Amino acid sequence: MKSLTKSNLAKCVTVAAGLGLVVAGTGTAQADPTGAPLYRQLAGVGSDTTQGVMNAMADAITGPTGEKLIGSYNATGSATINTKAAAACQNLNRPNGSGAGRTALLNELNKNNGCLDFSRSSSLNVTASTPGLTYVPFAVDAVTYAVGAGSVLPLDLSTADLHALYTCDPGFVGTAPNWDIRPLLPQSGSGTRSYWLTVVGITEGDLSANRYPCVTDTKGGKKIEEHDGRVLDSKTLVPFSIAQYLAQSASTIPDIRGAAQLGNINGVPSMLLNTGAAATRDVYNVIPTSKVGVSPWSDVFVGKTSKICSRADLIKQYGFGTNDNCGDTSRNSGN
Repeated sequence: MKSLTKSNLAKCVTVAAGLGLVVAGTGTAQADPTGAPLYRQLAGVGSDTTQGVMNAMADAITGPTGEKLIGSYNATGSATINTKAAAACQNLNRPNGSGAGRTALLNELNKNNGCLDFSRSSSLNVTASTPGLTYVPFAVDAVTYAVGAGSVLPLDLSTADLHALYTCDPGFVGTAPNWDIRPLLPQSGSGTRSYWLTVVGITEGDLSANRYPCVTDTKGGKKIEEHDGRVLDSKTLVPFSIAQYLAQSASTIPDIRGAAQLGNINGVPSMLLNTGAAATRDVYNVIPTSKVGVSPWSDVFVGKTSKICSRADLIKQYGFGTNDNCGDTSRNSGN
């Protein structure tokens, strides 16, 4: 594979107000629910990618008497969370990532204890489950790769280039015979990880079999968390949500980009989220299929006039694109 020439990419994000993508200076939403009511009707866990926007939704969306309806718990923080007043809902393990959130939701639904009511997901998983789950889209994200300061990697790559990198092709950008580029992945259970694997054309099975030993999901002995650019150096790359990058750059959510710069895939600039980019994805809230027509799930999540779909301002403020299929309930796992 031929060497690629580095392109110049602006390090500061220019956010066009007319596009409504990110509005700076609005502060950050509370990480885990605080204030009245401490325990909300709809408790949810899961994706790191969407926790910021869903925390904002939790602060903004209210019921008929003005009470907050959503309790959204971050992917990281204390080891345990308390989601409802019942003893069974105290000291639950905190799930980290879309897959972990789905598993936790199913576990609590099967206990029939009412401790969890939805999960956040940045990936779609319609594998059969009991009970059935419905993935309700509410926004659009795009994913690209990020590199560190002084990176030996170009800031313009094709999907074929990314496949070569994540399959440890030693001919990439003239690094043979000493392969020293380390493609990184977020921790297992991450929705961004599962989505990125489809982009670069490898599987969890490949990783389990150690077919591509240059790929790792740890740095310094610690698991790599999603959208944390501080793990990068001059010879690594990692997938990064463009919505997260934009929101972090505007200090809408905590800025943990470090010196990370976003690369472009197939020539599409990454500094503004483009819903026609090479690697776009819907992001979801996952609810029990049995609750699709039941309030408050139906009021908050379901249909284009739902409380979440009606807050395009927050969706854009947190760097996401609006979704024409917001509130759709056709994607479900059966039972």
